[in-house]
Amino acid sequence: MKEALHWKPLDSGKVACSLCGHGCVVPDGGYGLCRVRQNRGGKLYALTYGRYSGVSPDPIEKKPLYHFMPGTRTLSFGSVGCNLRCQFCQNYEISNEWSLSQTREVAADAMPAMVHRQNCQSVSWTYNEPTMWYEFTLDASRLLRAEKIPTIYVTNGYMSEEALRELAPSLDAMNVDVKAFTEGFYRTLTNGRLDKVLETCKLARELGIWLELTNLVIPTKNDDAGELKRFSAWVASDLGPEVPVHFSRFHPDYRMLDLSHTPVGTLQRAYEIAKGEGLRYVYVGNVATPENENTRCHECGALLIARVGFRVADQIPGRTACPKCGTEAAIIRKPKWM
Repeated sequence: MKEALHWKPLDSGKVACSLCGHGCVVPDGGYGLCRVRQNRGGKLYALTYGRYSGVSPDPIEKKPLYHFMPGTRTLSFGSVGCNLRCQFCQNYEISNEWSLSQTREVAADAMPAMVHRQNCQSVSWTYNEPTMWYEFTLDASRLLRAEKIPTIYVTNGYMSEEALRELAPSLDAMNVDVKAFTEGFYRTLTNGRLDKVLETCKLARELGIWLELTNLVIPTKNDDAGELKRFSAWVASDLGPEVPVHFSRFHPDYRMLDLSHTPVGTLQRAYEIAKGEGLRYVYVGNVATPENENTRCHECGALLIARVGFRVADQIPGRTACPKCGTEAAIIRKPKWM
């Protein structure tokens, strides 16, 4: 337990949390909606500081990040808790139905050695919502930066502007899960707001954090062609056509067991819509579609990175320019500060 960041005291012992889009007002003894931040005697505490639920070395493509340090390994760390309540959550055991007994303890200054021991080149804060582990990920990311180890957030994007601005100098990349492109979906199926997530995406670009997006395509909920078109057009106009988008296949889970898996044809349609809106790098995930896993030059179509599952099968190490036409691709081999 550690005193939290991003809160202020109010009258009658209450505190106002400003870590995420909910802005919870928490009475003495109470918890925020996330249940990982508690008011104790008029101070807000982070209950999961240094507590992790899982760790694993992964291909960075599994996050998914296809254009940031492709072909490298990242050490994935997760804790418990979430600030959304997605009815379709595929990690609900650690996001919504968790206890601290599921966690173990790790010290921030132990992280660099763990990364090297696992032969990884970066750290990904993932599995549950990393904003719920904010104070620890901030401390650890600063230490990792000092050791020339990049860090990544795999996130729902539901964090406050002040929190992201503080984290940004120590954060290299983000994959933001834009779960749908309607406020109704967010309100009824996640207990959140779309506009907050879109603001995070735009701010990440402004702050120079490498950004990729994931959209879980759920049958009958967010798979309408018009919605996919509006989402893709927004990415192209507000973020830039070079931002990679991953359309991911839904499988029934948690409280949405009555729906079927996303048809492959629906994912292919999403891919074609996004490409039609001018997006240069579009991918399909959670299903075997080999051609839609590869990275190609957006000018001439030459193959730049070939993938099989989450494994890079072929690429030209160190290059970001197309070997055929010379066009620069939006690929980060390593951060500029390294």
